Amino acid sequence: MADPSDPNDVPDPTGQQARFLTVMTTIDSEAKAGRLARGAIEGRLAACAQIGAPVTSVFRWDNAVETSQEWQVLFKTAEARYEALEAYLLDAHDYDTPEIIATPVTRGGAGYLSWVTKETS
Repeated sequence: MADPSDPNDVPDPTGQQARFLTVMTTIDSEAKAGRLARGAIEGRLAACAQIGAPVTSVFRWDNAVETSQEWQVLFKTAEARYEALEAYLLDAHDYDTPEIIATPVTRGGAGYLSWVTKETS
């Protein structure tokens, strides 16, 4: 049962306590980042997606150290939508092994989290 005094205890439409995640990926162009973001929002896999300015990533791939410019996409979603969001990202992404990292939201504004629940239902 939801606790009205806890701003993170937001009931989902079934009356259960909802949990929330931020899910991050990176991709090699702003246009591709926009397509990933739009597809996730259109599919109600996330309530919001933010595209960060280019970052420089340094990583090992195929036994070589690589450096590339990438755009970060940060999705705000309900935990219940994670598997569908991950499947979408794996299918829509053109990297062999895309970065997909989910971080639990431990606190958040009740109104915002209610909106995330509504937009991902």
